[in-house]
Amino acid sequence: MAVLKFRVYLEEDDSIYRDVAIKHTQSFFQLHQVILKSYEFDNKHQATFYRSNDNWQRGREITLEKYEKRYEAPPLLMQETLIGSEIKNPSQKFIYIYDFVKNWSFLVELIGVTKDENSRLEYPAVIRTEGIAPSQNGTKGLMGHDKLSEVEEKYDLLIGTEGFGEKNEDGEDLPSEESGEASGEEEQ
Repeated sequence: MAVLKFRVYLEEDDSIYRDVAIKHTQSFFQLHQVILKSYEFDNKHQATFYRSNDNWQRGREITLEKYEKRYEAPPLLMQETLIGSEIKNPSQKFIYIYDFVKNWSFLVELIGVTKDENSRLEYPAVIRTEGIAPSQNGTKGLMGHDKLSEVEEKYDLLIGTEGFGEKNEDGEDLPSEESGEASGEEEQ
């Protein structure tokens, strides 16, 4: 049974991507679910795939459900469409759109095909994660907002913001406490 390996790029930043492995007999719905899981997105919004060419132009639509919009051709449904049926060339590409309001766009590219299944994996599977995924509903950094507040309080980041050092009335640098000059100690 063929296992397909796809690289799923965030359209705005190709340094953020996830590699997923899926059997050719699995559906686009399962690919949709593993992409959401890999980027830590919820599963509450509309979604669609477009078959694409090497120039990332949108072709045949493979949608989660039939939406109230005008289609050039009737869309295929993710639940009913097997991945293998839509692979037309060895570097097949798809565009995946999630949440039509926020319009998350992902570029999905076939990067490998193997006949051997990994018995330790449950397909579809996330096999590589590169870069920090964006937050689905706002910004996400290395620390959450509450953690940043704790850091600000702990280190009181507002003290000393007027300059980088302290000076006396004549504009000369004041001695630092670390050197011992401020306490009157002399080096011998």
